[in-house]
Amino acid sequence: MNKKNTYIFDLDGTLLDTLDDLYHSLNYALDKMNYPLRRKEEVRQFVGNGILMLIKRAVPEGTSDEKIMETQAVFKEHYGIHCNDQTGPYPGIDDLIDQLLEKNIKMAIVSNKADFAVKELAEIYFNGRIPVAIGEKESEGIRKKPAPDTVFEALRLLDASVEDAVYVGDSEVDIETAKNCGMDVILCSWGFRSVDQLIASGARLIIDEPAEMLSYAV
Repeated sequence: MNKKNTYIFDLDGTLLDTLDDLYHSLNYALDKMNYPLRRKEEVRQFVGNGILMLIKRAVPEGTSDEKIMETQAVFKEHYGIHCNDQTGPYPGIDDLIDQLLEKNIKMAIVSNKADFAVKELAEIYFNGRIPVAIGEKESEGIRKKPAPDTVFEALRLLDASVEDAVYVGDSEVDIETAKNCGMDVILCSWGFRSVDQLIASGARLIIDEPAEMLSYAV
């Protein structure tokens, strides 16, 4: 992979460990709907394709669309209040962001998480150091990952090119997103998927420490 001057980051499982808060909000919603609760490892596998898919994977098979939407509404209300109870950056992420800034690397966050939560968490943890943060905005006609729309929007806002950018993520969704964008991709071993799962999904470059990303920066 050639050196890059632009890094587009996934959020959950890549920059921030959000699993506990997602797990608690999901089970809160399931409990309110009188559905069976889910184990944390199940939730780990359910995330990656946005809130609606998270809910569809978690509710009992055969649940009606109406009940799915009701469950999603309960989840979103709870998560909007509790999205930062136990969430935090993975070790080494803050130092990485500072070092990329010193190198004048352009950065953005692109996630399938609800747009309000992406922007809120980006401000809390990165405080303007990552200037562009885009979440799920399909109601505005912008398709979520693995479609390339949100990544292309981030590149436009950064005035950056696909050729000079790398996507950094932790799941098969991120691998497919990068492929659909025509971008190189770096996968993180500390996220929501195991190394074996990443390899099975076609990952070629997997790193174990955030600092390893620096070697690919211009």
